[in-house]
Amino acid sequence: MSDHVQERHHDVSITIDGRQFEVEQGRHETAANLLRLAGLDPRGYDLAEVLGHGDVRTFRDDQVVDVRQDEKFVSIRQTAPVA
Repeated sequence: MSDHVQERHHDVSITIDGRQFEVEQGRHETAANLLRLAGLDPRGYDLAEVLGHGDVRTFRDDQVVDVRQDEKFVSIRQTAPVA
């Protein structure tokens, strides 16, 4: 019998801009990777976690995000054309 414990991966549901995605739980996803998962270009958007009471926490593109079940994220457009 081996003493080696097999590491289990656990997928969790999160939302980005109201759309649901399944990702692996834990500190492995960068903000840029989560934006790409949602079909957004990290060069034009920032990722923010919705904390409640109108509060958000914004992540840099290279920042690792600790992903947990039912977290809610939104994209924030960095610039917009002026009409």
